[in-house]
Amino acid sequence: MSNTDKPLTITTRWWWVRHAPVREDGGCIYGQKDLGCDCSDRIVFEAVGKILPRNAIWYASNLKRTHQTASAIWSAGFPKPSEMPHVNAFAEQHLGEWQGLNRAAFLASRPVGSHWFAEIDEVPPGGESFMDLYNRTCGAIERINAEQAGRNIVVVAHGGTIRAAIGLALGGQPEKSMAFDIDNCSVTRLDHLSSANYSGWRLPMVNQQPWIADASHNAMHQPAGPEVEPPETKLG
Repeated sequence: MSNTDKPLTITTRWWWVRHAPVREDGGCIYGQKDLGCDCSDRIVFEAVGKILPRNAIWYASNLKRTHQTASAIWSAGFPKPSEMPHVNAFAEQHLGEWQGLNRAAFLASRPVGSHWFAEIDEVPPGGESFMDLYNRTCGAIERINAEQAGRNIVVVAHGGTIRAAIGLALGGQPEKSMAFDIDNCSVTRLDHLSSANYSGWRLPMVNQQPWIADASHNAMHQPAGPEVEPPETKLG
């Protein structure tokens, strides 16, 4: 390919999937505790698989709830990739001594207007701040962007990790990412664009829940008769 045939802009598309809901936490903060998740609702994983690209490179965090979620997507009919490297830098924020505390009571004790579990630069005892999470997430994204430029990349990760990625895509404003909800099994797409004179991001899709659209479509196309309730997603 000659220089004149090369694309002027290289677009690397990141598809972030948050893991399925954790049911075994007992209402407690879990952070980096390696808990499993509930992958029983096939409808959800079928819908997620419908919008993910088939020619993607897959990654997950080192925590098993992301591996279980990926396996549920594949079991629902999505072609399993040849590999899915586990990236420690994509793990959830380590909340130190706060892990194991009752979540509702802890959040009620925090100042009104607090973001996340704490302000982004507050370090939990024995843990890490959200800025620590942000910096390690950004480092891994930059490395993979260089290695997989122009590809589709699927990452099964965590709410905090995905907010960190959004903060990077917003021009390096992690505090702004706290305004976004990231629901279990939702899909967020962030596109990195690079050229000779530019490097930046666009945000085509944040917190998309494709099973809701599927349920609405199916309900609209039911035969005339009693009202059809959309399937329960068990997402809590």
